[in-house]
Amino acid sequence: MTSFAYRGDLQRGCLWARLFAERMPAIDFRVVSELEGDVDATVHYLGTWAPLADYSRFPSLKVIFALGAGVDQFDLSLVPPGVALVRLEEPGIVGMMQDYATLAVMALHRDLPIYLEQQRRGAWSPEAVLPAARRRVGILGLGQMGAAVAARLTALGFSCSGWSRTPKALPAVRCHAGNSALGTFLAESEILVCLLPLTAATRGFLNAALFAALPTGASLVNMGRGGHLRFDDLVAALDRGQLAGAVLDVFEPEPPPPGHPVWSHQRILLTPHVGSVTNPESAIEAVIANIARHRAGEPMRGEIDRLKGY
Repeated sequence: MTSFAYRGDLQRGCLWARLFAERMPAIDFRVVSELEGDVDATVHYLGTWAPLADYSRFPSLKVIFALGAGVDQFDLSLVPPGVALVRLEEPGIVGMMQDYATLAVMALHRDLPIYLEQQRRGAWSPEAVLPAARRRVGILGLGQMGAAVAARLTALGFSCSGWSRTPKALPAVRCHAGNSALGTFLAESEILVCLLPLTAATRGFLNAALFAALPTGASLVNMGRGGHLRFDDLVAALDRGQLAGAVLDVFEPEPPPPGHPVWSHQRILLTPHVGSVTNPESAIEAVIANIARHRAGEPMRGEIDRLKGY
């Protein structure tokens, strides 16, 4: 018997159990928790958002399906050798990320932080209005999410460029790659959208040096992870006018503690990590399709490269 162990919300677990029974009845589905620590050698597949404290309870484990778009919550050194880690790739997550990016870029493009500040002061002072084609948007990270966001924004008429560690080619996007091209990319990014994976190399990537390389009056959208941002550097850049505004959907820690300046800064729009939410049904379909690929000896979609960390 081959089993799939689901670790998560029990109500959603019932939906997972029903769909597994319908679509993949050959797999024994079960819900597990940290309190159920008996060794189970039948579990080959595990679905979880958070890592387990101890993987030894599943000695036959072959694949961990991370039930979210990112995997930075996993310490890859603790995932048993030979066990694949797969991030969730499903259309619902991508579509919602495109929606949020559009919301954030439009808010900054049309000066919403400025107008909210004016409203609080009782001021009425229109800013100059630029067409989308004259607004240069830069996208940090051109993986699945970055490419999808670029496609949406170029369709809306924005002038888009992108940066990635390795070369990419995307329609209607000026693509830059590698550290040597980062400065050129930043210099042409009036609204910078971060969609990088969080790794040791990208932690603190959004810092004072990076902000100084942006055009004066540029803005930031962080849709990656809170660990990408050095918040004090952001505040300093906003307060001296190097940056005009920021939209933050992620923070570290989440939520920010009471009284933290992110709650009250006039040029920051903060949302509670709602850029994208996993759709249970499409997530289940994606996992079942990947299990079928794995059992057939085919490559799985979203499998993590352990050396890169994403």
